[in-house]
Amino acid sequence: MQTIGFVGVGLIGLPICEHLLKKGHTVIGYRRSSLAEFEKLGGIRAKSPADVGAQSDIVFTCLPTDAALEEVINGVDGLMKSARPGQIIVEFGSHPVRFKEQYVKPLADKGAVFLDGEVAGTPGMIAARKGVIYLGGPADAVKGIEPIIADFADLCVHLGDFGAATKVKLVSNFLVALHIAGTAQAMALAMRTGVDIDLLIKAVASGSGGSSAFAIRAPWMAERRFMPPHGSAAGLARYLDNAKEMAVEAGLETELLDSLIDIYARAVPKIGDRDVAAILEHFETTTRQN
Repeated sequence: MQTIGFVGVGLIGLPICEHLLKKGHTVIGYRRSSLAEFEKLGGIRAKSPADVGAQSDIVFTCLPTDAALEEVINGVDGLMKSARPGQIIVEFGSHPVRFKEQYVKPLADKGAVFLDGEVAGTPGMIAARKGVIYLGGPADAVKGIEPIIADFADLCVHLGDFGAATKVKLVSNFLVALHIAGTAQAMALAMRTGVDIDLLIKAVASGSGGSSAFAIRAPWMAERRFMPPHGSAAGLARYLDNAKEMAVEAGLETELLDSLIDIYARAVPKIGDRDVAAILEHFETTTRQN
């Protein structure tokens, strides 16, 4: 078993760490807020990202913003301070490729390898080992961490050079946002028809119209179970904006994506901190103009 570092033990990071701990690994963790739940699982608290790096040859990070990643890498007590030959650092948070890329060479100059990583799946899916790990970067480094990833995810896909994982995640989350919005409008319609909603959900989820987004969130919509949040509408909106930027760079017209960006921009203020499933209310309150 190995000592694994994890910086950013949040909604995604915590279930990953739990799987690693159950497999017998020592996990050194750091986050700015409480690590009580992580320590209860058997994780060991570190004083800083540099402290995590000093104790771990493999470090996973999962940071919510570009500023957070910059602080964790280049801060006073950042991973750059403890980076060394043979170390592999993987960022699972979503950031623009050009932003992530700026850390590749400085870490390489210290002998460390920085990989582009993404996690496809909700915290619940990660807990159930149904999430998918996307990786981009040197094949030998990816091969080196695959046995560790196999301890918390059943599927890991090496997608090519650095940046490929981020690009695939943007495509994936474009579809996630589309499926959730489609589920919400379909459910708004369904709940006005007078049919048995539980039977409708069972029928649709089992047929060609179903999707994982429908199977997960249609029941939540029917029950108006929007707390605790398992996915952020604002977060999905940011993915859509980044997907649009990628499409512009590729010279592609995106009529459907543009419509989706507009829908989320109008719905996000209504949803607030609730789960993105609350987008149902946007479609329920959008009246038809005659």
